[in-house]
Amino acid sequence: MISVGYLAVAVAASLPLCKAVTNTTYFQPNSTGFRLQHGFETVVVNPYGYDGFRVRAWAFRPPNGNEVSFLYDPPLEGPGSTAPGVTYDTVINGTQNYTMQNGNTVVKMFSPNGDNATNVRLSFYRVNADGSESLLTNEYAPINSVNSRYYEWNGPAYEFYAAFSFATTPDEQVYGTGTQQDHMINKKGQTIDLINFNTHVPTPVFMSSRGYGFVWNSASEGQMEFGALRNRFSSKSTTLVDYAITSAQPGDYDTLQRRLSAMTGRSPVPPQWSLGYLHSKLRYENQSEFIQLAQNFHDYKIPVSLLVIDYQSWAAQGDWGLDVGLWPNVSYMAERVKELTNAEIMASLWPSVEDTSVNYAEMQVEGYLSATRSGPGTTDSWNGSYIRNYDATNPAARKFLWSQLYKNYFANGIKNFWIDQADGGNLGEAYQNNGQSVRFSLIESIPYPLTDALYYAGTQRSIGKLYPWAHQQAIEEGTRNATGKQQGQPCDYVSLSRSGYIGSQRFCSIIWSGDTTAVWDTLSAQVASGLSAAATGWGWWTNDIGGFQGDSTVPWSNNIDEDPYRELYVRWQQWATFMPFMRNHGSRSCNTQSAYTCDNEPWSYGASNTPIIVSYINLRYQLGNYLAAIFAKLSETGRMIMRPLYMDFSTTDPNIVAMAANNSNVTTQQYMFGPRLLVTPVTLPNVTEWAVYLPNTGASNSAGPWTYWWTNVTYAGGQTVTVPAPLEHVPLFHLGSRADVLSGNVF
Repeated sequence: MISVGYLAVAVAASLPLCKAVTNTTYFQPNSTGFRLQHGFETVVVNPYGYDGFRVRAWAFRPPNGNEVSFLYDPPLEGPGSTAPGVTYDTVINGTQNYTMQNGNTVVKMFSPNGDNATNVRLSFYRVNADGSESLLTNEYAPINSVNSRYYEWNGPAYEFYAAFSFATTPDEQVYGTGTQQDHMINKKGQTIDLINFNTHVPTPVFMSSRGYGFVWNSASEGQMEFGALRNRFSSKSTTLVDYAITSAQPGDYDTLQRRLSAMTGRSPVPPQWSLGYLHSKLRYENQSEFIQLAQNFHDYKIPVSLLVIDYQSWAAQGDWGLDVGLWPNVSYMAERVKELTNAEIMASLWPSVEDTSVNYAEMQVEGYLSATRSGPGTTDSWNGSYIRNYDATNPAARKFLWSQLYKNYFANGIKNFWIDQADGGNLGEAYQNNGQSVRFSLIESIPYPLTDALYYAGTQRSIGKLYPWAHQQAIEEGTRNATGKQQGQPCDYVSLSRSGYIGSQRFCSIIWSGDTTAVWDTLSAQVASGLSAAATGWGWWTNDIGGFQGDSTVPWSNNIDEDPYRELYVRWQQWATFMPFMRNHGSRSCNTQSAYTCDNEPWSYGASNTPIIVSYINLRYQLGNYLAAIFAKLSETGRMIMRPLYMDFSTTDPNIVAMAANNSNVTTQQYMFGPRLLVTPVTLPNVTEWAVYLPNTGASNSAGPWTYWWTNVTYAGGQTVTVPAPLEHVPLFHLGSRADVLSGNVF
């Protein structure tokens, strides 16, 4: 066996989440890998996981051991490297053809020009049950085109720009890619920038309708392009190209998810309390108000599992502790909240540090702050102060952050953390650099571009996609150390993050969709966003019930005293009952403001709406066994919780395939919540009935017909039905008995 360099899984320092499964029909790889030397370029292909391959390529210099990787090596299930470095047992050059098989996937190296090789390319095939092979994709290299593996050097440093192209067909459907606010589950035709900012968390993990899954394992900024004939992935600045591909039978998306999650990570089991109602608003100002909040939940007899202290609860940014003038006795407050509601508390933290913070001097001296490639290191401004972000890519900085969180929060009873504004580069508003308004007119903006940020692990351009992942890792490492639990074991506490990346699901961390607007169209967009998050592997997903902020073009938007917004809020809240996590948050407006911020509690939306809101909170708790069962299955196999209709019905209902291809309202607005519940949120105002497409479940389905939750009327699949949907009822159908759903006996 030959080894070149040493490819470290630099940021995936975690234990395997489950043992490899036994597969008696699995075809063992016929090689540990092959190396193609092609001029200045080296390509190494290894068997990776069941039915998969990992491809790594570099120009001139081999990997040096400092490359960032989000993949497990070996993966959680199936073969992978058991020795450090890029290993292989076969060496070929550009004049030879070569074939390697791993399970039901085959890779072929093809040299179309023989001894005059100028266009050496890889092709990936699936082996079918009858022994035939179906092409999944191949490196895209038509005549007179840029090479499918393209490199370019843009500066004096060794890092290069890389763009790899793969063949596709116009009818291919692409699912996943993180979250974007685009109303789409099929990303065909999209070009997506690989840069994180508020509400935009692109992640190069996807499943194809052709029966393969793909991971572009790069921390660099770049792009994903899904064209009619070419899929293209680029990294702006890197020293290594690294991707993985796996296959399954067409329509078997559960197997694809199992294979992909074995590569990138499986979600741990969340604490049971986190599956209840999670409450927040912008923002509770002090300890007395917060205890009164708990008292109100107690008095109204409304169950609640988490109460949240939002931003600017600190004296200075970077203190990572509550302002003692406003929160004088944190441990007492935590105890009192627990007595009144049995709820946990979550506190918000931002990555920013201003020079008046008690931590600034030490962090500056120790090199714990991110810098810039030019200028003084300032990365943003907020509330009239210039700030610098802590460097999440620095292990020592992560430990320092946790030391403050532990001392100021965890040891005093606040053990859950909200990782806000943690998109990387600056505070996450890439489109405006967080320029301050007249209210904070000391600073209007800063003149540095987002990509100017400089970290311990590299530049924003080269490793910017690592930043939010590493920030999640900081909380994960700290909490695991404090509780004595290994990564992958069930979580006692959770974090909430506005951003993430490949494999973020391995942490005890919920990703939410960011600061959305409180209008009907945004509600609609969140459904597709959640389904894309699920296809990316993020089973732990949520959003702000009711939207976060108002829309200046809609007068009633976000106003709790206006009936049009109250209706939107109720529809949003009832849908949230069927999200992985049910979380209420928002910056509300109101006609009569009695405090710094307007109310956002369940009783704040009018006497006629309160019983509806409370009924769905209660329903959430009634579904506790069902929720526990589907989260356990997610942790065990990667089986998605929010399930786009193509997941379950591609092979039984041809209409679903056509609808998904066209991003129809059916496939972007309807989904299965676990194996038994079909959810269709109402996304328009003033409706009393709603049309729902009921998929054909197939003749062999043992769960029986579809049953409307509210009337117990049954319907056959393969048709559109119109059901009553007054404000009290979200269109909800179930397969099988309601007793099985409520008991969690669904697998």
